Amino acid sequence: MILATDERVEGLVRQFPSERVVTLPSATVRRADPLSIPRAVIMIARGVLEGRAALRELDPDVVVGFGGYPSLPALLAAISQGRPTVIHEQNAVSGRANRLLAPMVTQIGCAFDGLAKASARTQARAVVVGNPVRPEIQALYGLPYEPPTEQIRLLITGGSQGARLLSELMPVALAALPERLRGRLHVEQQTRPESLDTARSTYADALIDAELATFFRDMAGRLARAHLVIGRAGASTVSELTVAGRPSILVPLGAALDDDQGQNAAVLARAGGAVVAREAELSREAMTAALIKLLDNPARLARMAAAAHGLARPDAADRLADLVEVTARRRRS
Repeated sequence: MILATDERVEGLVRQFPSERVVTLPSATVRRADPLSIPRAVIMIARGVLEGRAALRELDPDVVVGFGGYPSLPALLAAISQGRPTVIHEQNAVSGRANRLLAPMVTQIGCAFDGLAKASARTQARAVVVGNPVRPEIQALYGLPYEPPTEQIRLLITGGSQGARLLSELMPVALAALPERLRGRLHVEQQTRPESLDTARSTYADALIDAELATFFRDMAGRLARAHLVIGRAGASTVSELTVAGRPSILVPLGAALDDDQGQNAAVLARAGGAVVAREAELSREAMTAALIKLLDNPARLARMAAAAHGLARPDAADRLADLVEVTARRRRS
């Protein structure tokens, strides 16, 4: 397996189990910057030319892309040479790079039923494979959900990677809960470093048992123990919630391109597995009210957990590998 990417992610490639890394020029088109369009076209064109030379040398059976502008040079180079190609869309809305590539590639895999912003032809061709999750999350599949009785365990995620809203909102929203609920809470919250002291003080003043950190390493264990999860709605987060079968309140990132997090959250909400709280409509009062409705209704939490679990595809990695293998055989046959 060979990884083709651009120089912007060179610092991360050591974590990828590849035999070789090929760096190809690419660039992102930014809607707020009209000059980014010609620059991106020139960079991607260079990447395609270098990609064609690399593919002639490497001669892969199939080229797979996972969205984003760094995927364009290698896939366009492969398409120009008539090689089998696969794209995978991890979100419930098709990204711009994948929308461009979809009519030209051999196979399309997607994470969720339906692809917003994709053409009808693309949606008809797409094979639902799910999003691969980490082995420790995959191991949670099938574990029963036990609704809260005495203690209520909340897991709040998304701290150090930019969820300032949740870092600052959740302590005050939980502190405003009635005493009959506050006294039963055990909160595990990822929060931004600059919000830690304030959050600790807020929880202490409200007599709420809380464990705070900028990063939790044992996320699988915490997810397994949680009665309710509050967090963002990235594709990986939503997929992990379905595999673990946990109810959630999801707060999609308002500035996300193409509203990908909003579309991801909507998939879970339509099934009954999540409550969606949009940033533009969110306040301390609204979050507190949503929490009371759920925490006062263990039976609803259990139904939400079952609904989330019903969307799970714990074998997503195998499904995606099978799709890639079938596509590669077209060249061998």
